[in-house]
Amino acid sequence: MVKKIFVAAMMLASVLPSVAQLSARWGCIDERYPADFGTPVRSTAVNTAAAWRGERVNFQLLVTNRQDIPTTPMNDREVGYRFSELRNGSNVIPSTNVVGGFVQYVITDKFTGCGKHEVDAYGENLVADRITDENPSIVPMGGYRGLWLTVQVPQDAAPGTYKGYVELECEGKKTRYSYSVKVLGRTLPSPKEWSFHLDLWQNPYAVARVHNVEVWSDKHFEVLRPYMLKLASAGQKAITATLIDRPWDGQTYDPFGSMVTWIKKADGTWLYDFTIFDRWVEFMMSCGIDKEITCFSMIPWKLSFRYYDQATHTHKYINCAPGDEAYAQFWGGMLSAFAKHLKEKGWFDRTFISMDERSLQQMQAAIKVIKEYAPGMKISMAGNYHPEIEADIYDYCLDIFAYGAYTQELIARRREQGKVSTYYTCCSAEYPNLFTFTAPADAEFIALEALAKGLDGYLRWAYNSWTVTPEADSRFTAWPAGDTYVIYPFSISSIRWERLVQGIQQFEKYKILLAEAKAKGNASRVKALEKLLKSIDIKKISTDSEKMVNGFRKGLNRM
Repeated sequence: MVKKIFVAAMMLASVLPSVAQLSARWGCIDERYPADFGTPVRSTAVNTAAAWRGERVNFQLLVTNRQDIPTTPMNDREVGYRFSELRNGSNVIPSTNVVGGFVQYVITDKFTGCGKHEVDAYGENLVADRITDENPSIVPMGGYRGLWLTVQVPQDAAPGTYKGYVELECEGKKTRYSYSVKVLGRTLPSPKEWSFHLDLWQNPYAVARVHNVEVWSDKHFEVLRPYMLKLASAGQKAITATLIDRPWDGQTYDPFGSMVTWIKKADGTWLYDFTIFDRWVEFMMSCGIDKEITCFSMIPWKLSFRYYDQATHTHKYINCAPGDEAYAQFWGGMLSAFAKHLKEKGWFDRTFISMDERSLQQMQAAIKVIKEYAPGMKISMAGNYHPEIEADIYDYCLDIFAYGAYTQELIARRREQGKVSTYYTCCSAEYPNLFTFTAPADAEFIALEALAKGLDGYLRWAYNSWTVTPEADSRFTAWPAGDTYVIYPFSISSIRWERLVQGIQQFEKYKILLAEAKAKGNASRVKALEKLLKSIDIKKISTDSEKMVNGFRKGLNRM
């Protein structure tokens, strides 16, 4: 475990009366505060923010359990908190619109790229990430603890400066820390209306394991709802569905199963049961996620397909590859039945046969089968750019190392055709990304990079494919720590998640302002916005991400 080194703590702005060892002051959301005094922290203090109506903004209070007198015994302190309402005269933002909690520490490592390794091969460090809902919480002796809060400004809030406070309580003593939100006279639409194409792949099987419920039981759907409502609140567009068992060959701790039951009947004909698929899609739509149904995968990582053999009452596998006659026959019947079923449900136009990181030859062979047996079916792909099949890919997501293949002319043409063009990051990219050791500002930068490149949005392969104990250890055996999830069990948020959403909001605000300026023929405003966007430069992200995202956000709010 990490060895803690305790040194004399800095003097902080506010001290809880009669509790000599506990103090607090406003910190900043760009900081993952260290677990103990062995690492210095910046003195940056931010307790004001500007926001559009309908936007949510973040703050972080830094709480320290320090030792004033060397001879004084040091103890862990139980600290409670309360978020007040925010007032602007008679106008109120209710306290229920303020959520958050103490930021807890998880084990992380460092950037290692992709590849199998022992879980402890790249070190073990503690990092602040998980925004717990525990109240009260323990502030360890000789340690820091951030208290994160997110304010959701109502869409009907009157413009003006709203003032509120955070109240800390320790050993019967209470102290308040004031902050304010300046609500501007513009309105951000609800997340469902956001144009940013967010596609974070969901893993319902991980939720079943963590909550110890039967997969696809009523209880499973009950515990799934808070996770998917949280995802919808970020403007998620796609439902992740699986057509086969283990499309990614069990790369996650909780492997994906098939939402379609493939049955080879005793007479040799095929039956396809879409009951689970239908329940999952209907459930996700009830949570507000309904633009796309992305179905994985005709080209799995292991070209072996599981089905139930009615004649022997056993599960069997067929091994075949795109281009094989057996492959065309195996998939042809299913695609025909699937297309018919989707049309009956009214879902055909929003459903995609989806593949990721597959070769050109494999894609061409699979596309041929799709066109023959399910004409009109849309296709999505995440991977490298293949100009030979670009016209066939309705939703095309390029690796961050390949997205240079997108030209503005190509993006514009695809957009005119109603197609989606996005980018993704995974274990291969150090910046920007969503690892547990990632700088918070980098998560906000992700959406701004899509904006700067003229893209429609962002994809990431893992919303909640958790490790064994994600609330304690974010490391995994194949990728950098935190790569497999951005939220925690029981729908607990993270610094990464909150900053990702904050960036998406800036994407939306920029689009709104630019469209308005162009519609009014306001050339100076268009020029000012374009100049602001040029400040987003991925070549500077390793050193200037905070400066870029904070400057961009402030620039938008001034407009």
